[in-house]
Amino acid sequence: MKLIANKMTIPQEAPRISRQRLLTELQGSLHSGSATVISGRAGTGKTVLAADFARRCGRRVAWYKVDAPDVNLKVFIEYLVASVARECSGFGGETLAHHDRASSLSVSALAESFIFDLEKLPEPVLVVFDDLHQVYDADWVIPFFQRTLSLLPSEAHMLILGRGLPPAPLWRLRYKQRLSVINESMLAFTQTEAESLFASYGLNAQQASVAFMQTGGRAAVLHAVAMQADEGCAIDVVRRPNF
Repeated sequence: MKLIANKMTIPQEAPRISRQRLLTELQGSLHSGSATVISGRAGTGKTVLAADFARRCGRRVAWYKVDAPDVNLKVFIEYLVASVARECSGFGGETLAHHDRASSLSVSALAESFIFDLEKLPEPVLVVFDDLHQVYDADWVIPFFQRTLSLLPSEAHMLILGRGLPPAPLWRLRYKQRLSVINESMLAFTQTEAESLFASYGLNAQQASVAFMQTGGRAAVLHAVAMQADEGCAIDVVRRPNF
């Protein structure tokens, strides 16, 4: 199967302003648990935040943009292994061997082979799943991630981005302090962040305050308002776009 390189590449778009509050939260969770979930609807800034953090975290980063066809476990594993191998040459021999030779192999055993390969890495790694919600309904998601997260070595961390929270059995890992969560309310810009964003366009704090009140701090809408104001366009954001 030919893999699409863009699915395994950190997005190039840099944030207009870095969200230090959230970057600090991510840095803390990097060292305190196995995984972090960033959950929110489209337009809440999940991917931009994750990409900014990926460039700053001081680790090798395996980025995997999940799409609907990746609900096929073979496709998912090939992309997952390839994304790590792009940063860590030779990665994935054990995982691919198990995956290829035994179609009846349990998902948990496949997860264990992936962990075995991670444990052999000489450097810490951050594995990012962008839009994992695309495969939440797959029957292998819960057993694969439940086993992976329970065994993940301390030098590896998973950052999971999705438009909803993971399935309930994975969500319960939060109560075992293995899973941290940044939800949509945390993703929303604060008024101070809105003012910084507007200042980057040469706009004033009053304009930022009005836009913040009308948008609720939702990233994509706030950016759109700032760009309109910067271009001198009339602004109407009382009705928020449904991204």
